[in-house]
Amino acid sequence: MRGMCAAMLTLEAIILALAVPVMISVEDVSTPLALTLGLGLALLCILTAGSLRRPQAYLVGHVLQLAAISLGFLVSVMFFVGVMFAALWFGAFFLGRRIEEDKIRWAAEDAARPDQDA
Repeated sequence: MRGMCAAMLTLEAIILALAVPVMISVEDVSTPLALTLGLGLALLCILTAGSLRRPQAYLVGHVLQLAAISLGFLVSVMFFVGVMFAALWFGAFFLGRRIEEDKIRWAAEDAARPDQDA
């Protein structure tokens, strides 16, 4: 789960950083605001991706998805991009959790199974 979620946050960080010039050039957002929001969210994505060993980091990841979608109020295309990344994030989160549960169940089944090699 951690790997898939970290990958999504890393890709999202790249997109958020690339949104900064769009905010400044196309949407006429002030440079300090664009840098603070775009690069700040990108940095938070990277830091969160690195902290996914802790359960609280997943909550931060969920909040980051809302923040990315909220950038749509400044750059309208970010509504779409934010929702797309939120879908990828939640897909990675729930699929990863399901895979981990399956691995635990399979390990328990293997441990309960009598050794057939003897």
